[in-house]
Amino acid sequence: MTEHTPALLRVDIADVTQQIFSGLCRSVVAPASLGEVCILPRHAPLLSKLIPGTIKLDTGNGEPALFYVSGGYLEVQRTEVTILADHMLRSDQLDRESALEAKRRAEEVLKKARLFTDRDQAKLELIKALAQLRVLERVDLLRLHGKRPRSR
Repeated sequence: MTEHTPALLRVDIADVTQQIFSGLCRSVVAPASLGEVCILPRHAPLLSKLIPGTIKLDTGNGEPALFYVSGGYLEVQRTEVTILADHMLRSDQLDRESALEAKRRAEEVLKKARLFTDRDQAKLELIKALAQLRVLERVDLLRLHGKRPRSR
């Protein structure tokens, strides 16, 4: 009788300054430009732009690895996933107070902005702050259920 080994994905994640993650995962969930995608082994090839949001890696140990991504690109081959991020932080690197302050500042600029460029920049900053807060909410939910997100 042969032992069944589940198929895994080779995942490499980097931002402009460093490699963030390299390893094997059961699945990857990412915020693609047309909606959240869940990548499993043997997924069809895909190339997508990423928007600000949460990257979730199922590394197989019961505790997902959560990351904030500000944007970038996702490339998927049958058993390989590559994420090239503009800026990325592990969940343990996020600061709730900083994200709340960035949200407040962006909302204030949106109220007062007269120029389209100011409003567009404030909207982007608001989206990024809200994405960071969503990652922190997921961390809170995991802790509530007795799990800790992995930082690597």
